[in-house]
Amino acid sequence: MTAPVSPGPDGLSVRIGALAPLTRPGWAEAGHDLLAGLELAVREVNESGGAGGRPLELLVRDTAADPQRAEAAVAELAGLGVAALAGEYHSVVARHVAARADALGLPYLCSSAVLDALTDRPTDWVARIAPAQSRGWRLYAEYLLGAGHRRVAVAVQPSVYWAAGIGILREHLDEVVELEVSEGLCDALVASGATALLVLAGHPEPAVPVVRAVRADERLAGLLIGAPAGQPELPEWAELLGETGAAVPFLRYLPEHFGPLGSRVEAALRERLGRAPSFVAFEGYDSVLVLAELLRSGLTWADVAVAGTRGEIRFDRVPGIGVWQWAWAPIQVADRDPVDSGRFRVLAQSVR
Repeated sequence: MTAPVSPGPDGLSVRIGALAPLTRPGWAEAGHDLLAGLELAVREVNESGGAGGRPLELLVRDTAADPQRAEAAVAELAGLGVAALAGEYHSVVARHVAARADALGLPYLCSSAVLDALTDRPTDWVARIAPAQSRGWRLYAEYLLGAGHRRVAVAVQPSVYWAAGIGILREHLDEVVELEVSEGLCDALVASGATALLVLAGHPEPAVPVVRAVRADERLAGLLIGAPAGQPELPEWAELLGETGAAVPFLRYLPEHFGPLGSRVEAALRERLGRAPSFVAFEGYDSVLVLAELLRSGLTWADVAVAGTRGEIRFDRVPGIGVWQWAWAPIQVADRDPVDSGRFRVLAQSVR
């Protein structure tokens, strides 16, 4: 696959289709952070000369976590002459985007969805900047083991993504007990003998009510609550739960320390959002940097080498994953500090 610059209908701009869950039932806060990163990078790339001398133009479509809506958006964007696609947060939606992009021969850089099986077959049209779920959830399982949690319960909603996560946890933990998200959850949790509960459910419903119910049950005092998919990263989590939502470990994709670029972008995103940006905003920003280089130079994914906000981005073929993958995206297990729920603590960090 090569990706030469394709001008938009005006003959000047290079169009990039941006997909993000901006309304519910999508995790809209994550989608708006993703969009903020995409838009900031487009502005800065254009200030530096654009791609091949042409400005980038972002065409944004709201997926609302709906796979069919996302597929329709891909078809529309292809008809509008986009040179590439970027974005999406929800793995199930990103699978549909990737399949449609592959069928159309349209480059797609998946910004934030982590499901290993992003495509059913190997493709040269799709790459991913987020780490694969198997790598992140393995680190999470290792953190649980190190903290003494060998028997873990999960409150789970039906989903390909959650099922894949449970499979990864089973490979590393002694026992994983699946529980339904229902009124009887606390009783089932007491009976399970688990020392930790992982909330594998949507945000804010039903994840927030689950946390409230478990925290309020005196029988479950001392039980660890975890949310590996990253719900506690979102500001709404702290707004709805306050101190109750602290000390809930989750996965995020940030380095231990930012370099000069990451620090500058963090400050710009903070000003743009009016708050601290989540890791999703950096994934959006880095995605545009990669696509600008790809489109500017007519490269393949294998040729790309970009200094991103979270490290040098290169794509490789990773066993078991059908897309081009940034294999060494940084991963953290973090939580909100019980003393100050607006502050994050890093509990574990990936190493190459």
